Amino acid sequence: MWDWFINFLTWVLASIQGLVGDWGLAVIILTVIIRIILTPLMAHSTKSTARMQVMQPKLMEIQERYADNPERQAEEMRKIYAEMKFNPLGGCLPIFLQMPVFFGLFTVARQVPADACFYGILPSIAQSAQGVFEAGGLVPALPYIIFDVLFGVLTFIPMVLNVKTQPEGQRSQTLIMGGVMALMMLWFGWGVPAAVLLYYVASAIWQVVQQQVITKRVMEKAKADAEAAAANKPIEVDVVRKEKKSRPHKKN
Repeated sequence: MWDWFINFLTWVLASIQGLVGDWGLAVIILTVIIRIILTPLMAHSTKSTARMQVMQPKLMEIQERYADNPERQAEEMRKIYAEMKFNPLGGCLPIFLQMPVFFGLFTVARQVPADACFYGILPSIAQSAQGVFEAGGLVPALPYIIFDVLFGVLTFIPMVLNVKTQPEGQRSQTLIMGGVMALMMLWFGWGVPAAVLLYYVASAIWQVVQQQVITKRVMEKAKADAEAAAANKPIEVDVVRKEKKSRPHKKN
């Protein structure tokens, strides 16, 4: 199955290269095609995230109210999730769907011609920054290093943009986590083929633009709809009252 996917991905990339005449541009076009296909899923995930941000105060209220009753707390949380049509794994689905392409490019990069370049900027998309640096020094490796730095920076930017929509208590944690991930991506990007860097950089740029132009509008509309729905439907809390037992009458 994996070999079939690799062969298919190689064929798609070679077909695009045959049309545009450049292997690096073919990787970027492939990235754009995949991101366009995933746009409806991203929009659905954004709407779901916006609804949950609106419902966050109610979720915290449920957690406090049923702190001593984990089963009842989980039941009430499930009700909120079902009511808001929220799937905790929904936001990860677009990432999971991209992973086969992302890792498949490691193998595909070895099958493209050795001189498969990106308009002369990257002499070979099959080479890594580490490999070029060890073979020829800093100057030949400089374009690869620049793409590696972009790889790290573009990992951090989306998290910075998301900070504005988070509660103040979570913002510092998000920034720290983003910084750690950016450093990890720099280390990871140092040894991967340039084709993988091109794919991720193009995908990350698409995500930033989409987040600013499309996602922001979808988020605002979804929040407004969720706030209207929440205002009309407050939390229902079942209150169990103990029945008063009748006192025995004294006999005269």
